[in-house]
Amino acid sequence: MKNRYQNPDKKGNFGQFGGAIVPPVLQENLNQVTRAYEKLKQDKSFQAKLESLLKDYVGRPSPLYLAEKLTQKYRGGKIYLKREDLNHTGAHKINNTLGQALLAKKMGKKKIICETGAGQHGVAVATAASLMNLECEVYMGRRDIINQHMNVYRMKLLGARVKEVKRGKQTLKDAIDEALEAFIKEPSSFYLLGSVVGPHPYPMMVRDFQSIIGKEAKKQIIKKEGRLPDYLVACVGGGSNAMGLFYEFLKEEQVKLIAVEPAGLGEKTGKHGLSLKKGKPGIIHGFKCQVLKTRKGEIKESYSAASGLDYPGVGPEPSLLYKEKRLKEVGITDKQAVKAFQELSREEGIIPALESAHAIAYATKLAKKTSKDKVIIVNLSGRGDKDVKNVYENLT
Repeated sequence: MKNRYQNPDKKGNFGQFGGAIVPPVLQENLNQVTRAYEKLKQDKSFQAKLESLLKDYVGRPSPLYLAEKLTQKYRGGKIYLKREDLNHTGAHKINNTLGQALLAKKMGKKKIICETGAGQHGVAVATAASLMNLECEVYMGRRDIINQHMNVYRMKLLGARVKEVKRGKQTLKDAIDEALEAFIKEPSSFYLLGSVVGPHPYPMMVRDFQSIIGKEAKKQIIKKEGRLPDYLVACVGGGSNAMGLFYEFLKEEQVKLIAVEPAGLGEKTGKHGLSLKKGKPGIIHGFKCQVLKTRKGEIKESYSAASGLDYPGVGPEPSLLYKEKRLKEVGITDKQAVKAFQELSREEGIIPALESAHAIAYATKLAKKTSKDKVIIVNLSGRGDKDVKNVYENLT
């Protein structure tokens, strides 16, 4: 992959994955977004404004923290945490939403439409919309609203309208379905997608905005350790926090990339979100990726206690990296994630998002079986305030 990784192509394809399989009316909207983004990402004033917001509004760079107690406990590789939980709004999502909201503003848009699962993306969008004086409409599944009602309150406080989705399983997939339908009906709005999924240009655009994570982490680890890490670990639902960390290191083939998927109640139960491991190439939400399917070839329901990972597909770029064996997939169950959620809280005084706890759970297993000279960076993609009530009432 070294010196030849140039993805996506002009049509948004990442090898056999990606692209845009959408109705003509939506394709024209996407073409407008693509043209505007390609122009503005070369615009120095646009980039300067975004950099200023990331520094002075978000609080970047986020710290790279050596979890000494956790490292000592497992007596192996050093565990570093990339502290995206310390960003304004409490997760990595704000990196992308500010970029896209700024793009929407430059395009003359007045309204943003988006989807959310765990609510962190919705909160980040509502925040960016408030800052930039944009109308905001957030689609969220009824089940996720119940589990993440604090984030619902936050979105409403920020001025967003939260649209409850009652179709299907009432989770992230269904929220995306309704948000895309709303976008088609209202083409003058701007659709602000939260992960490296969807039709082109979203997988590329979201990755680019999130790549600040890996750029910072590379500089920080070289300063702290004098070298690159041995492992990068991140949870994967759609894949934005993972690609944000991984992208800067793709050509550094000695750095191993580990995508931690939600094994839910266990791989054999069928109640999981193991899209990379158990999925097959297919189409969902206007793009090609590894997607969970039934025996009849229909989209299969996913499951995870972490709302932000409960998605039956995965981004086209992680799909390609997995197929090319540049990225390794591992699964972590709800039970293992909850244990890591509690462990990081007690050992380091850091309450992680339940999504991020999946990555922590695997990182501790990895540290245990590696030597002390190995270096592991975990993307702590969000804080866990939103999950405390649900974990204690329903998961312990």
